[in-house]
Amino acid sequence: MKPWDYGRLQVAGNRRYLTHGDKPFFWLGDTAWLLFEKLSEAEIQVYLQNRRHKHFNVIQATLVHTRAPSLDRFIDHDFAKPNKDSVYWARVDWAVAAAEALGIYMALLPSWGSWTKKGELNLENVDAYSSFLAERYGKRKNVIWLLGGDVRGDAAYDFFMEFGRQMKEKCPDQLVGFHPFGRTSSSLWFSQAPWLDFHMFQSGHRRYDQSVLGAWDDNKAAEGFFGEDSWRYVLRDHATPPLRPTLDGEPSYEQIPQGLHDPSQPYWQDHDVRRYAYWSVFAGACGHTYGHNAVMQMYREGDSGGGYGVKSFWHQAIHDPGSGQMGHLYRLMTAVDFTTGRPNDDLLADGQQPQYKRIAAFAGDGFAYFYTYLGAPFRLRLDLLKDNLGDAASAFWFDPASGVYSYLNEVQCRGIREFKPPVKPIGQNDWVLVLRRP
Repeated sequence: MKPWDYGRLQVAGNRRYLTHGDKPFFWLGDTAWLLFEKLSEAEIQVYLQNRRHKHFNVIQATLVHTRAPSLDRFIDHDFAKPNKDSVYWARVDWAVAAAEALGIYMALLPSWGSWTKKGELNLENVDAYSSFLAERYGKRKNVIWLLGGDVRGDAAYDFFMEFGRQMKEKCPDQLVGFHPFGRTSSSLWFSQAPWLDFHMFQSGHRRYDQSVLGAWDDNKAAEGFFGEDSWRYVLRDHATPPLRPTLDGEPSYEQIPQGLHDPSQPYWQDHDVRRYAYWSVFAGACGHTYGHNAVMQMYREGDSGGGYGVKSFWHQAIHDPGSGQMGHLYRLMTAVDFTTGRPNDDLLADGQQPQYKRIAAFAGDGFAYFYTYLGAPFRLRLDLLKDNLGDAASAFWFDPASGVYSYLNEVQCRGIREFKPPVKPIGQNDWVLVLRRP
């Protein structure tokens, strides 16, 4: 069955997650901004099949990313004059239908934020463009709308408020979100916006020590800087009324330089993208979006130049390990009713630890998960889990890199107990302790 066969995608009754009817929906997204602009139909089919087999169920792609006059999307590049008969829009139609056949949502960005900042998409032509989008895709079962596009909400606040209002009015059965600027969240500007169904944040590509680089993507002081602590965005969004689901729509991409701009810096690896995912999801995010440097820009042989020190082509990069490891997270979360889960640091007998020493604790009805990035021993107050698990629980070590469960033993839900993770012979020693009701 396709996800929407259970019902329309909607915000859950607890306002923290997404569901189809009563069936929980865990958003596992991939970043493919330039999918429509650069790939052929045959290539798009290869990409979608690859992602489907890894349990990705949302693809984030931009309808207007670069000017690309050869694509013939508009007459005179006027957003008020879409060329409805162009080959480009036919390819988008085909791709959305191909994704639907595979049970995949397309999270469509009407345009990258730069076109709004330049004033080319504005209050004068937004009605014509939104009407075109609604007419063409507003009835598709597998479409989600993402406004913004790596831009601050206050860069064109009145415009985004109007665009959001129109998209929700014209596409009432489809969710609407906002993809924000690096290290910000939609909650900073649109917490009261009636058209916004869920929050999205961009935890970004910087290390703890890269708060200021003197680059175009530095943050304003009022926006804060959480470094690599992606979980902090979840807690901030959930603390901003009214409560809405939230997720990381752009964490550090696999195989992109740390800090984004300098290819001489180390590159983020699969174990880094795992950490970002588990930290935010175990903080209560409704899902997660993965990204890869080569895939997000669909870098091809013959391209005049790749951005951000890209080292491989898209068709090679789709096989890199981080994308497959996201599927392990999907299976872990959907094995339980994750919508009952909440982050709970009180379960840690020695309190929470900073930065990489963090133990991400997440517990719900019949389960408790604990992610350790460094694999150091930690102690739990098992007595606090009795309401979740009963008198005893089955314990496993779950390897986020391989997706393998390794049975540990049965534990009694009383007192304090230390858990010492195994040691991987090669690679980062991150683990999830899984406790489940027998």
